[in-house]
Amino acid sequence: MSPSLINFVYIVASILFVLGIKMLGSAKTARKGNLISSVGMLMAVVVTLLYKGLDFKYIVVGLIIGGAIGLVAAKRVKMTAMPEMVALFNGFGGLASLLVGWAEYEKIRGQGFLEYFTRQDAPVIFTSTVIVLAVLIGGITFTGSIQAWGKLSGKLGSRAVIIPAQRLINGAIVGGIVLLSLLFIFSGNLELSSGTQLAIFLGVVLLSLALGVLGVLPIGGGDMPVVIALLNSFSGLAAAAAGFVILNNVLIVAGCLVGCSGLILTIIMCKAMNRSLTNVLFSGFGSSTQKTGAEVKGEMKAASVEDAYYVLEAASSVVIIPGYGMAVAQAQHVVKELGELLEANGCEVKYAIHPVAGRMPGHMNVLLAEADVPYEQLVEMDDINPTMPSVDVAIVIGANDVVNPAAADDEASPIYGMPIINAHLAKTVYALKRGQGAGFSGLINQLYFLEKTRMLYGDAKATVSALVGQLKED
Repeated sequence: MSPSLINFVYIVASILFVLGIKMLGSAKTARKGNLISSVGMLMAVVVTLLYKGLDFKYIVVGLIIGGAIGLVAAKRVKMTAMPEMVALFNGFGGLASLLVGWAEYEKIRGQGFLEYFTRQDAPVIFTSTVIVLAVLIGGITFTGSIQAWGKLSGKLGSRAVIIPAQRLINGAIVGGIVLLSLLFIFSGNLELSSGTQLAIFLGVVLLSLALGVLGVLPIGGGDMPVVIALLNSFSGLAAAAAGFVILNNVLIVAGCLVGCSGLILTIIMCKAMNRSLTNVLFSGFGSSTQKTGAEVKGEMKAASVEDAYYVLEAASSVVIIPGYGMAVAQAQHVVKELGELLEANGCEVKYAIHPVAGRMPGHMNVLLAEADVPYEQLVEMDDINPTMPSVDVAIVIGANDVVNPAAADDEASPIYGMPIINAHLAKTVYALKRGQGAGFSGLINQLYFLEKTRMLYGDAKATVSALVGQLKED
């Protein structure tokens, strides 16, 4: 297959990527957009495999091993584990870019290292630069994503961990990476030996891996949606750098698309929390030493399912506010059934979605879409808040920080200024919660202590199922 034909197919595939991403902006067209992007990637993969010089033995082995791992993971992973699965996807994407950059470096070394790098012309400097970028960004993405996976899965704890001289250590690592990268890029002018340059290259690899761990370590679980979006952007940038390394146009385009969309999503997540990206990365939000806000007075008041049934049966408007607790209980299907029964009773039902509810961007949208909740009933935070004072009942299912009034009222709270869903303005609030502990960020929710709030303790799925049973008997 000629290079011209390959590049033409790459252009078509790139157009399909753009169209697919555009369609992902709406729930109505998301499936079609995903399919169109998949077709584009299939085209790109096919023409790449037809390119001369590839050893299909290794490709087939990789497909079999990778396909088997992916199939088992897809079958076994639960919806509650999807955020950490996304983190792993980001991480292995970064690792792939690191390995591509490393492989290209080894290829150059094997073909005459000294003769190549001592030229120090523009193409050589460009190749050296993109190799370093692929390795650097890929390494940070890999270990940072593994750290995020550990926090999300609970294997490493969700709290932010602040070690002594954290910023000083990170700064020293960044300085070391910059210095070693420059030495690697301009090693020809410095007349460094092959062994010395290899040591410098390995130093960049090790420092990038260390920076990924230490960069995510001081970030608490409550900020993981932002971290996942940022690491997604990094994985795209690493792929783009790898594309420049091997001069593959479609990889460059796909990497840039992922990098830019991930960065835009990161900005949206930060805006939803009214915080800057630097604050998310360096504030240590969720650490045990951080302030937790003013002391909460009063007590949580428990209610029975029967009490909630009588209130819901008489309600004319209900807003359901889902959070990670709904994902843990896998309650999205019974929640939809509850909404349908309330509608049959003449009640207006809406689902209020906060941008950072759950542990990854769009987490609640995915869960509710899985349960076939009509897209028209999903209302964004800015649209639902003006109507909250007229809502008869707000049902909070496992959400914590995104409905915490401290964000609006308590200047001592670390989440002060964060936009929230104003559940506290509804006439009555029912909060479904497994116990009386704090949320994933470690903050106590002042909403639970209001006079209008009643707690429905226990597994969210069991509680909602009990409410459904009561409404069916009516």
